[in-house]
Amino acid sequence: MKLLEGKTALITGAARGIGKAIALKFAEEGANIAFTDLVIDENGKQTEAEIAAKGVKCLGYASNAADFAQTEEVVQKVKEDFGSIDILVNNAGITKDGLMMRMTEQQWDAVIAVNLKSAFNFIHACTPIMMRQRSGSIINMASVVGVHGNAGQSNYAASKAGLIALAKSVAQEMGSRGIRANAIAPGFIETAMTAALPEEVRKEWCNKIPLRRGGQVEDIANVATFLASDMASYVTGQVIQVDGGMNM
Repeated sequence: MKLLEGKTALITGAARGIGKAIALKFAEEGANIAFTDLVIDENGKQTEAEIAAKGVKCLGYASNAADFAQTEEVVQKVKEDFGSIDILVNNAGITKDGLMMRMTEQQWDAVIAVNLKSAFNFIHACTPIMMRQRSGSIINMASVVGVHGNAGQSNYAASKAGLIALAKSVAQEMGSRGIRANAIAPGFIETAMTAALPEEVRKEWCNKIPLRRGGQVEDIANVATFLASDMASYVTGQVIQVDGGMNM
């Protein structure tokens, strides 16, 4: 039997990148997939088709994850379309980097809203459903930057640290209802965003990593699959760093 057979996963910001990789891996393990993105354009439709090709039900929903009212609406729509929400992955995220002295209020507010408030929005909307089911797995996509900070990314680091603390707090509140909450802290992962970095920057990153390479999106998807599955039924309130040993 597949690890996630018969479960429904809701993944935010999953039209591309790490979110898409998680959705595809979950689908391979039998989960039906609902995913959100700011807009469901041709790229989103392609993602929807790729996931459905795994033999599961998949629907993409256009939604601003940082908007509380929109989130409540989309979660209810997912519940109507799929019947349950067993797994929530808070993956939506942006960066607006800058040194603290030069960072604008808009840069700060935008990153906190999309990265952290969106997770509050979706957890707030999904936990009543999970409580009635007396089961659920919540996964917050954090970052190693949320563990040790990073110059020029105070807004991003604060949002990711918040996701870790949010997962731990929800784990304490919801454990008695059968709901688990954990965080994943990726390190240097090979994505379109990191591919755009100068080669010397990429080499510098890799030289700091004991495994001497960047991670793949599949590395994150594999850990997310474990946390979403019953194999992790006694794992909650944890932050798992998937970083090649960069932050030991």
